Amino acid sequence: MSLYMHGLGHFHPENEISNQFLTDLDIGTNAEWIDERVGIETRRTVLPLDYIRETQNRNLMEAIEAAEYSHADTGHRAADMALQRAGLSADDVGMVIAGSSCPDHMSPADACMIAERLGIEAPSFDVNSACTSFHVAMYMLSMMRPEEVPEFVLLVTPESLTTTVDYSDRSAAVLWGDGTTAAVVSTRVPSHIEIFGNVLHSSPAGADKVTVPHFGHFGQEGRTVQMFAIKKTTRILRRLQKEYDSPDRDLHFVGHQANLRMLEAVCRQCDVAESRHHHNVVNYGNTGSAGAPGVISMRWDEWTDRDDVAVIGVGSGLSWSGHVLRFGGTS
Repeated sequence: MSLYMHGLGHFHPENEISNQFLTDLDIGTNAEWIDERVGIETRRTVLPLDYIRETQNRNLMEAIEAAEYSHADTGHRAADMALQRAGLSADDVGMVIAGSSCPDHMSPADACMIAERLGIEAPSFDVNSACTSFHVAMYMLSMMRPEEVPEFVLLVTPESLTTTVDYSDRSAAVLWGDGTTAAVVSTRVPSHIEIFGNVLHSSPAGADKVTVPHFGHFGQEGRTVQMFAIKKTTRILRRLQKEYDSPDRDLHFVGHQANLRMLEAVCRQCDVAESRHHHNVVNYGNTGSAGAPGVISMRWDEWTDRDDVAVIGVGSGLSWSGHVLRFGGTS
């Protein structure tokens, strides 16, 4: 089934967590340690820096109160950009799907809160798969009967994972940043960006390897998850390279923005040239499900009609997924 992208948008909060800020927290880290392991220099957060400095976010209920943006706030901003780029208005949206690693509420769904902020009266629900939420929403739409889906669907992935981080834990503190991505897609209305090759895999046997409890801090088995991410990203990328690499087109790679060292390992194994590898993890950290689509959104005006982009996600569950965006389609 055909699936088309009409617009992408992104938003990152203004507050910046630098490596020097983390060093000053005196949690046993410094810029050299961080660069060697993850290659991240700065991250954005919805939390005030003074709050992190004074509390290290020990009480997660306080983080909810301290946050300067809700998912409705960030989703609204990213969606406005996506709709503007698509040449559409909120009135054109017939369905809203959201997904996040840590939704603002148990109920209602983030999608409902974002739709309300945009003034959209349409079916709205969440499809949560943590860091693969954007991919899972795409995969779900690709399996639907086109005639049963509204003309335009808004996908939003709001992430505020810094609110779940224990800032006395250096292994988590160095990774996470906040961001939101939104996309306008259609199963029925062609555009100049077509989406191919949607795949989704899960291994629930690894469900305990990455967790965000209701009333606890983020936790993961770092090395296990790193090796998993490299292995599964490499496997999907090689398949997409085999299927879509062509001398007439340029195949680019945008992976899950977990950390730069993981992405570099994938590029070495799959022979991806530096000029074809795009990322924002160095300056924004791991923004969960907003990461890979956010990279594409931030380069929106740079893609050409001969570009194909292999977009790959990995996340808790454990789950891994991918698709190809082909620019220069039928619009």
